[in-house]
Amino acid sequence: MTKLKVNVVIAGRTYPLSVNDVQEEEGMRKAAKDINDLIMKFEQNYAVADKQDVLAMCALQFASKAEISSLKLTNETTKALQKINELTNMLEDHLK
Repeated sequence: MTKLKVNVVIAGRTYPLSVNDVQEEEGMRKAAKDINDLIMKFEQNYAVADKQDVLAMCALQFASKAEISSLKLTNETTKALQKINELTNMLEDHLK
């Protein structure tokens, strides 16, 4: 499979990347846009002098959102499995 070459700009720096397909390219470009939008928001709302600090804040925000989503999904999956087990037990009791 031929890799596609993509250049994304984050915080004013260009990063050349290789992606597998157009969908992955679209995801990279969207992610770069989201990062740049968040950088702009932090720079407008906080007195941040160093780009590294802004990038660290962005990384923390994106990572924490991913972790929160993962925890919620795990919690929802656990609840769903408990409910399935309860229903399975009820069905087994009914069929005895």
